Amino acid sequence: MTLAFDLVIVGGGIHGVGVAQRAAATGHRVLLLEKTAIAAGTSSRSSKLIHGGLRYLETGQLRLVRESLHERTALLRLAPELVRLQRFHIPVYADTRRRPWVLATGLALYAGLAGFAGGAGFGLVPRSEWEALDGLATRGLERVFWYHDGQTDDAALARAVWASAQRLGAQSAIPATFIGAERRDAEVVVRYAADGKVHECRAQVLVNAAGPWAARVAREITPAGAVADVELVQGTHLLLQSAPPARGIYYVESPRDGRAIFVMPFHGALMIGTTELRYRAGPDEVAPTAGESHYLLGILRRYFPGVAAASAASPPSAFAGLRVLPGGPGHAFHRSRETHLAVDREQAPRVIAIYGGKLTTFRATAAQVLRRVASSLPSRRAVADVDTLPLTPA
Repeated sequence: MTLAFDLVIVGGGIHGVGVAQRAAATGHRVLLLEKTAIAAGTSSRSSKLIHGGLRYLETGQLRLVRESLHERTALLRLAPELVRLQRFHIPVYADTRRRPWVLATGLALYAGLAGFAGGAGFGLVPRSEWEALDGLATRGLERVFWYHDGQTDDAALARAVWASAQRLGAQSAIPATFIGAERRDAEVVVRYAADGKVHECRAQVLVNAAGPWAARVAREITPAGAVADVELVQGTHLLLQSAPPARGIYYVESPRDGRAIFVMPFHGALMIGTTELRYRAGPDEVAPTAGESHYLLGILRRYFPGVAAASAASPPSAFAGLRVLPGGPGHAFHRSRETHLAVDREQAPRVIAIYGGKLTTFRATAAQVLRRVASSLPSRRAVADVDTLPLTPA
């Protein structure tokens, strides 16, 4: 007998589990297909931040920043063991491209978009405290701004969301390989391999939440539909087993290209990242490059020379992940971080794909997905409200 679900979701990253949780909370029958493990891809290789995206103000993405700050507030409330406010420091030197007045204006706007809620304040670190800033270089230093944003363990957060979805009745096949799907007028027939067998199930809606693999999944659905114009961008982080910053997180500017780089504590280590490198190979083959390590270590030497020197004897470990960004010319740094949803048809869609998006806004993305496919789903009685469900470590 072929099993039937309201939604079948391909991909166990933060967006896949977020949709699973919200759909299960509304009483829908959910099956999640994941080829390895929950948060095995990009959702374990991010910058570990739950933040509004201060730098997105530079490109006028006010709606995204406002939404992200709203979601930051929600996650601080729902997942206090997993998401915590950290103090961020922005040093300004004589050669820093973003001048103090620009940063002060941006921080004021950032606080306003946050609704001046808890953690929305900002200010200047007194010069008398600069020497206590974890070895931050003070030569040429003019100002040090501070503000607050959230930090998390991205994989642990994804596992907590999935555990919540399971408690609400969501089912899974892990590990499972998506083989393909056939779109029909009233349903989607999905085929996948698990436990050494090929399985088939029916769904009212297929959700493609495969992240960097989303385009590959889309090509395995018949009749063929349009595949979004997206580009994969690699981001690498380094982990150094040296004393992590004790005063919080440092938001610094790359002297080479002006990119924003974070230096932060993470699980007892110092983490620095991230890079942005166009990626052409298959998603399974992503790996840090020597050039990226050289780039990040150069930034560490610029801002924390003593820490870099003390860490030189122990090579850092590194991890790389892939972002899905809109295609087009220009540097990835300036591309939109908005989530793009693609459907097979405007009325009563049977397939919806999630392209891009941010860790911080996974709940908002899940809500958008459910709204977009509501006309294709049967009426069910809700069993929980995700806006009140606590997320605890799984």
